[in-house]
Amino acid sequence: MEDNRSAARELMSKHVQAGDPTGWFEPLYATAAGDSARIPWADMRPNPNLANWLEGNPSSARSGKALVVGCGLGDDAEALAARGLSVTAFDISATAIDWCRRRFHGSIVDYQVADACNLPANWFDVYDFVFEAYTLQVLPRELRMRACDQIARCLRAAGQLLLIARAREYHEPEGNMPWPLTRADLSEFERKGLKLVRLEDFLDSEETPVRRFRALYARYT
Repeated sequence: MEDNRSAARELMSKHVQAGDPTGWFEPLYATAAGDSARIPWADMRPNPNLANWLEGNPSSARSGKALVVGCGLGDDAEALAARGLSVTAFDISATAIDWCRRRFHGSIVDYQVADACNLPANWFDVYDFVFEAYTLQVLPRELRMRACDQIARCLRAAGQLLLIARAREYHEPEGNMPWPLTRADLSEFERKGLKLVRLEDFLDSEETPVRRFRALYARYT
C-alpha cells in the first residue's frame, strides 16, 4: 500500500510541476490496468466511515437525489443507491468511470466524468444528499477551496453534505499527500452558506489508526 501511495505522490508531483495539478488521476487509473490493488484508496467496499454513519442515522439519506464526489471505483455510490437514493456519481478519471460501469453492470447509479473544481451548472441546487470522502485531501489548497464552492452549490435547500477526511490541527505539519484537513479548511463550507450540523473528530479502525473528521452540513436557504 505504501509503495502505491509513493507512486501516486510521484505522479501527482510531476503533474503539479507541469501546471496540471489534477491531471494525475487519469494516468493512475489507466496504468493500474484493472488491478484495484494499485489504487491506494480502492478498498473494493463502501467506506466504513460512511457505512457506520448510515447505520447510526437510519432516517438520513433514504430518499431523493444524491451526488457522490470523486467516486473512484463506485462502492460508496452503490451503497447509497441500495438505500433507495437516486445517485449520480462522478470522477475526473474517465478510466475510473468506465471501470465502475463495467464492475457494476446494470447499476442504477448514473456514473459521469466530471471535475470537482468545475462541475456542470445543471447540478447546482439539485441534490438532497452529497457525499465527499478523501477527494479534498488530495487537492492543493487553491483547488480545494474551488472544489468546496462547487460541491456546496450542488445542494438544494434543506439538503445535506456528509464529508469525511483525514484530520490535523492547524499547527501540525501537512506532511505528504493525502493532506489532512484542519477545522479551518472545513469552515470553507460555512463561508459558502452551509451550516455545520455535527463534527466528529475520531480515530478510525485501521490497523494503524488515522485521525478523521466526519462533518455533516446542511443548506437551510
